[in-house]
Amino acid sequence: SPVTVMGMTHPIQISEITAEDAHELLGTGAFLLDVREDDEWDAGHAAEAVHIAMGLVSGRVGEIPTDRTVICVCRMGGRSGAVATALVEGGFDVHNLNGGMTAWEIAGLPVVTDAGPTGQII
Repeated sequence: SPVTVMGMTHPIQISEITAEDAHELLGTGAFLLDVREDDEWDAGHAAEAVHIAMGLVSGRVGEIPTDRTVICVCRMGGRSGAVATALVEGGFDVHNLNGGMTAWEIAGLPVVTDAGPTGQII
């Protein structure tokens, strides 16, 4: 939702980053928030990710660190963009992973399941 500044309405600008940039940020301590549904998570996710489905984020926002950069991810980037916008409004330092886990997989970055090393993005 837009923010009003000096009587003028400005949409929130979300920082969109690539899968490669996201992976690099994880190496410096960023927090990867996966907002997909349980079945999507179970099929495959980034090893570093923390799973809080989009519908549960508002009730579990206390689990998201305020002292680290947060990267939001979903399958393609739409749901995570909405979550990223809400988190920015809440004062978090947030990026949205452009292209989501689909882009992560295309970039050749690892996709895992809770059971083992090979997951898939559904």
